[in-house]
Amino acid sequence: MKAQAVVFEDRNQVDFREIQVPDPTPGDVVVRTRFSWISNGTESSYLRGERSNGESPYRAGGPPIFPRVPGYQKTGTVETVGSQVDGLRRGDWVFVAGSRVDYGVTEAGGHISTAVAAPDSIWKLPAGVDPEAASGLVLTQVGYNCGARPSVDPGDVGVVIGDGLVGHWAAQTLAKRGARVILIGRHSFRLQLLQVSRAATINASETDPIESLRQNASVSSKGIAILVDTVGDIRALNESLPLMKHDGHIVSAGFYGTEGMIDIQKLRRGEQTLHCPSGWSRPRMDRTLQLIARGELETKSLITHRFPAREAQTAWDLILNRRETSLGIVLEWD
Repeated sequence: MKAQAVVFEDRNQVDFREIQVPDPTPGDVVVRTRFSWISNGTESSYLRGERSNGESPYRAGGPPIFPRVPGYQKTGTVETVGSQVDGLRRGDWVFVAGSRVDYGVTEAGGHISTAVAAPDSIWKLPAGVDPEAASGLVLTQVGYNCGARPSVDPGDVGVVIGDGLVGHWAAQTLAKRGARVILIGRHSFRLQLLQVSRAATINASETDPIESLRQNASVSSKGIAILVDTVGDIRALNESLPLMKHDGHIVSAGFYGTEGMIDIQKLRRGEQTLHCPSGWSRPRMDRTLQLIARGELETKSLITHRFPAREAQTAWDLILNRRETSLGIVLEWD
């Protein structure tokens, strides 16, 4: 069975080509992809050759990491339903977390025209949910997971490091739970997209973020109750520790490569809790989809660029070379 796919052929080499996908079994569903949402940080890290898998840095002499079909999230319409599958029918709009491919160094890929997947990787979209808005569901769930992990008391100060998509959704989640959010980033355009009322932002490209935090009235009086690192900035995380309140929470969701060292003894002095969320789970995905359906997690306003899938190379050129400011980038598969 053939499908069109985005392929990372080698470091910094993006192609759009036909590949082989497995023939569906009676336990599979075949979905025609309409939208796939790029995970800017993770997928670009793969494209640069920095990772061997989701949480492991590439090391010289390790197994091959190219070629591969990148991505892990898309929405589309059901084309066929296996005889052993219940609850889905042709024409249903669904989200697919991963689908199988017969190409390259991995068995799964996201940016592909025809998805062959088992039901445990598929979510039927609720009526009224915009399929494009739900096409980044896994990544939205990562941000939700970051914001849902720590305990939150009303008025707690929650600092989010990183103005990427995960940072935005972590900030939205913390705010919904009653935290006073401060989002730190390096892009004025992205910071202005924050969908949180009464939140503060700090542009780290214009000012020292740690000094700005020290001067913030809420931080100086209460301390940071929740610190979320979405970008893998171990230095910023460590420099923020003295501003943490006793019994605070740290959420680490960035990719640190080989530099992810933190002194546990320092956390013990303040009885801080370290959370290390990763990946997705069915219950969290269910909850995230419910929040999108109810409008409590905003996604579509964070989409800044849309490209036909065949122009994927242009999309990654924008991400890697920062030709212009971007945030959410969606590939269209019509």
